[in-house]
Amino acid sequence: MAANDGDGWAQCGRGHRHWGVHGASGLLAVHHDMTGTPYILMQKRSWWSHYGGTWGIPGGARDSHEDPVVAALREAREEAGLDGEGLRVQGVYHDDHGGWTFDTVIAEAASLLPVSASAESDELVWVAADEVADRRLHPGFVETWPDIRPALSPVVLVLDIANIVGARAEHGWWRDRAGAAAKLLSAVRDLADDGLRAAPEGFPRLARWFPRVVAVVEGAARGVSGPPGVGVVRAEGSGDDAIVHTVRDLPAWERVLVVTADRELRRRVNELHAAVTGPRWLLDQL
Repeated sequence: MAANDGDGWAQCGRGHRHWGVHGASGLLAVHHDMTGTPYILMQKRSWWSHYGGTWGIPGGARDSHEDPVVAALREAREEAGLDGEGLRVQGVYHDDHGGWTFDTVIAEAASLLPVSASAESDELVWVAADEVADRRLHPGFVETWPDIRPALSPVVLVLDIANIVGARAEHGWWRDRAGAAAKLLSAVRDLADDGLRAAPEGFPRLARWFPRVVAVVEGAARGVSGPPGVGVVRAEGSGDDAIVHTVRDLPAWERVLVVTADRELRRRVNELHAAVTGPRWLLDQL
């Protein structure tokens, strides 16, 4: 395993040549403005590169020791001057060509981050998502863009912790509800760090996705501290009311998935255009 050991040409099962012995990764940085309009960072490839003059995203060969996220962030640093600050990975779209793969790492950008073009880029610009198809695109990006476009919106996972703990039904959980909630939150944190691999119906089919997680705790579990990376809302009264208020306060362009088996709560958050799935979907991944 060595730096740049992925450099070289490979041929996929479709008979096409691709750069990257071990496959390749690219970073699709997306920023939503105050109106919810998404902008993505696009790269015009230098004339001497493969498919020079076409538009795509910063990316390149993945080294043998790198996972797709690490490789995409490295390529974004080398080709666009992005150091990872102000970026939050949302998900990974996996494109398998048969013996060769390209992973698009979608990352939420806190702003239209400043960039600096390397020798591999003729130009780097933030482009409104609805205007992307107007450009002369890299053939690979043309093929995957229709699948990636619906995955640009950040996803927020809102957890009804009391309901999920009950569904988990570990021995003695009712005698120590705070301890059961803390144990569940720790497991959720580990899952979120690694990336969820099963999306519920109606969500983009990503190989891994990294939603922002908000856990609502109530009653005896109100004092539980959230692990790093998991936001905690402490319900003053009804946990259901706190979940509804949490969903209502989120930006309109974010997609919300509430995890609960409570039918009345499902109805209330559906009215706010949130999606709902049962605890089993989450528990099966823990």
